Amino acid sequence: MSLKQQVAHNTIAQIAGKAVSTALGVITIMIMTRALGVERFGWYITATSFLQFFGIISDFGFTVVTANMLSEPRFDKKKLFDTLFTIRFFTALLLNCIAPLSIMLFPYPAPIKIATAIMTISFFSVYLNQVFVAYYQVKLRMHIQAIGEVISRAALVVGAALAAHQNWGFLPLVTVVALAALTNTVYLWLKSEGVRLAFDKEIGSAVWHKMWPVAISVIFNAFYLQGDKVILPLYASQTDVGIYGAATRVIETIIPVPALLMGTMLPLLTFSWSRKDNKNFAQRAQWSFNIVNLFLLPTVAGILAISTALMVFVAGSDFAGSGAILAVLSWKLIGISFGMIFSHFLLAAGKQKLSMWLYIIDAILCVAGFMYFIPKYGLYGAAGVSLFSEIFAGLGLSILAIHQLRFVPHFVDFAKISLASAIMGYAIYSLQPIHIIWSLLLGAIIYSLLIYIFGVVKKEMIKEIIGPKKFPTEPPSEIPVV
Repeated sequence: MSLKQQVAHNTIAQIAGKAVSTALGVITIMIMTRALGVERFGWYITATSFLQFFGIISDFGFTVVTANMLSEPRFDKKKLFDTLFTIRFFTALLLNCIAPLSIMLFPYPAPIKIATAIMTISFFSVYLNQVFVAYYQVKLRMHIQAIGEVISRAALVVGAALAAHQNWGFLPLVTVVALAALTNTVYLWLKSEGVRLAFDKEIGSAVWHKMWPVAISVIFNAFYLQGDKVILPLYASQTDVGIYGAATRVIETIIPVPALLMGTMLPLLTFSWSRKDNKNFAQRAQWSFNIVNLFLLPTVAGILAISTALMVFVAGSDFAGSGAILAVLSWKLIGISFGMIFSHFLLAAGKQKLSMWLYIIDAILCVAGFMYFIPKYGLYGAAGVSLFSEIFAGLGLSILAIHQLRFVPHFVDFAKISLASAIMGYAIYSLQPIHIIWSLLLGAIIYSLLIYIFGVVKKEMIKEIIGPKKFPTEPPSEIPVV
């Protein structure tokens, strides 16, 4: 199988798995919003947002750094993986102890504080999963991660449905969410061919050297990624938090897709750059740019066309007000797209330190913006500043990466994808009101036809991806194996 086929099959497996897990995630939101109502769903958003804030701080860039280091030939892969897992285990444990204690300082209702303590179980699982995900990214076996996520989401849907049907209430439902997350971690661990707690000093030093600039950037990311949902409850009712949180939940189900796509390409980008193969690096960087935008741009257009109908379908008529917030937040996906792409380019080239000041400036501007605009404009103040933060980061990272790496992506396909997305979005908008399912199906058909007609996806490309296996066009060593 050629390298392009391997990458394509791995990407398709990720997208298929993410499509199923996203669908299950949407079903979970549908159950929870209807079972809890707007105010108590606001409690859930406040508790999870507080934990996500600490989670981003404790992330330290583990997924990208792990994938990056496992792609380099410097260390024994088994020792490296065990050391990375050990570091992740204890840092996650420390932050999970701090988070439920810190929330006691905030004037949130008691159920929110209890829910935060319960939910630390699920977030601890998510932190450990970061190392496993990077491991499977490097081995181009992301179907394992996809299966684990689907199993976890399926357990969550069943548990949430049972809790809602039996009217167990807020805290039991939160407990179900926490326990369901453990199933993914257990599955990934069982499939990882063995992992144990071990620490190598030399590897630990190299990890720290690689990780600290990413860690600082990620810590400041927490302020502009979660600042809106942490500060908003201090100035708005839990009902408003629920309205805002429902819209952000839809966006958050989409964000992992570009992260997974770029995670798949990172080992290949790192491999090419570390061996000074500029031609292959440019080719793979262009693949990355096209693949991510091929997914995100039509998503933005689709959301803009049916934002209110989508929120009513997902969360119920009580959350119709979330539609306008979702329309504003959907533009974030463009900034996220560029930020995700070009930050991975910098990481592959070992130039991630250069982006640190950009994140610091963004964090300072956003915290100031949240503190000023949220008290004055409420939900729209939070949404507007959140949108600014992602556009600022995306543009800044693009300019920085282009300047440092001397790689400028070709924008011909980007223009074609944008045009196809705009036409599809307008077509769906013109057909309203029709059922949301028909809107999604028609949108997918229209967009697929347009990108084929415009030549973004060619017949030869489809044949190569789905065709019979061929003798490798590149040496087997091209794919680093752990």
